Amino acid sequence: MSTVIYPSPIFGPIHSRRLGISLGINLMPSDGKVCTFDCIYCECGFNKDHIPHKKRPSRQEVALYLEEKLKEMQNEGALPDVLTFAGNGEPTAHPEFAGIINDTIKLRNKYCPKAKVSVLSNSTFTNKQDVFNALMLVDNNILKIDTVDNEYIARVDRPVSPFYDVNRIIGQLKAFNGHVIIQSMFMKGTDSEGYSVDNTGEEYVGPWLEAVKDIAPQEVMVYTIDRETPDHNLEKATREELDAIRDRVIALGIPCTASY
Repeated sequence: MSTVIYPSPIFGPIHSRRLGISLGINLMPSDGKVCTFDCIYCECGFNKDHIPHKKRPSRQEVALYLEEKLKEMQNEGALPDVLTFAGNGEPTAHPEFAGIINDTIKLRNKYCPKAKVSVLSNSTFTNKQDVFNALMLVDNNILKIDTVDNEYIARVDRPVSPFYDVNRIIGQLKAFNGHVIIQSMFMKGTDSEGYSVDNTGEEYVGPWLEAVKDIAPQEVMVYTIDRETPDHNLEKATREELDAIRDRVIALGIPCTASY
């Protein structure tokens, strides 16, 4: 069983394939996972297997621990390239998310002004005005959309809410007017019930590209499985498949990177 449960509220720094030296900010409890998705490829495992008993860190705790770590890194002469909101679940689900973003930007400006503030989100709370406004303030507003097929999403990303609709999410992503980086997972193999989860073919890539074109993001990040997954029949997309998808995004005039 895959279980990578991150410390809270600060972890790392770690080396990110896409972002460089990243200091992680985890707004979820340190002993479990709280997420609005239950992805079959999540490195933190399935939601039901990691129910937390501790509380989320408060806004004050996040600011305190972040400042302590930044002071430490400053003294060591090794400041981060990016401050990344990620960890054991959906960061924008924290009730004080907007205030935490404001605090983080102030601390970034004080200790490491060259660092970027990044948020890795599954897009489920972009309809909340305070979350939307906060995401407009960060440098890298990285929002997930693996496909535009609701049936595939229900089987692979497994939204907790029965009201999830990818078409509504696409409309919300368009509302950022380009201040958004789309992150999409491509993979192969089968789920635990034997159904194919291969979204590298034209059936999925073509409509996804149309959505990307419609959203008009500042950048797209395509990637594949990198760590152990809780569903063990999943397979990495090949370098050739990711490169082909990346090149089609670039052909639309949108910068795109592929991580293998």
